[in-house]
Amino acid sequence: MSTTGTPNEVSAPALPEVPLTLEGASVLHQMLRIRWQPWKSLDAHSQKRLIQDAVTVLSTLESGRQSAIFSVLGHKADLMLIHFRPSLEELNALEFRLSRLGLWDYLDLSTSYVSVVELGLYESSQKTYEALAARGLAPHSPEWNGGIAETLERQRKAMQPRLFPEVPEHKHICFYPMDRRRGETANWYRLPMAERARQMHEHGMVGRRFAGEVRQIISGSIGWDDWEWGVDLFADDPVVFKKLIYEMRFDEVSAMYALFGPFYIGLRRKPEELPALLGA
Repeated sequence: MSTTGTPNEVSAPALPEVPLTLEGASVLHQMLRIRWQPWKSLDAHSQKRLIQDAVTVLSTLESGRQSAIFSVLGHKADLMLIHFRPSLEELNALEFRLSRLGLWDYLDLSTSYVSVVELGLYESSQKTYEALAARGLAPHSPEWNGGIAETLERQRKAMQPRLFPEVPEHKHICFYPMDRRRGETANWYRLPMAERARQMHEHGMVGRRFAGEVRQIISGSIGWDDWEWGVDLFADDPVVFKKLIYEMRFDEVSAMYALFGPFYIGLRRKPEELPALLGA
């Protein structure tokens, strides 16, 4: 009589399905509409004073290349401010500092987006999990968690510039939030880790072909905002945004599992350009 196993056999615990990630700077996008009617009703002296106060503060915020101003095309906003900061506490303090400006009374915050710079480690996660399992460590045990922490710390040091980036100096920006589909017929989160890693690798190869033309910063927002990720693309030629995003939609992970939020496209502005933008 043949047997397929012995009564004492114990199957190995399943490896985690969640990929490891590295988190860095906290990110805030602020989309603003100018309240033109009350602004135009102000006398020239008051306009000049309010703008000068705003230019002083915005120049200070921008000096470390951790904040930037963009004028937005289309109806969704007039201005977009982007801020990278080491913590949510610093982002929150920055929000209140801006809201105390006199100019802020003539701006409406049409929407905002809160996220954290994220580097996904799909390719290395599986290798890390398998290496820890080969040492006989059970997933999520104290020893396993210690091994994960050591791995992440090594990678965090190596990736520090990417985790805490400066705002690129390119002329144009494209920002949009996005999700991975989790519906009845296509659910990204039910795919095995290896399959998700394969698709993300193919997706990344498309982006690498545009590496000299586009700078991309991905930020995670699961549990922080209404979408799962925010994507910032920076380039000197705005047409490249269309070409990159269009080409990516043909790869499997985008064609099957991507859901996109609203797109914002803008032009980089310096604080000293505010008088011209506001007609003061």
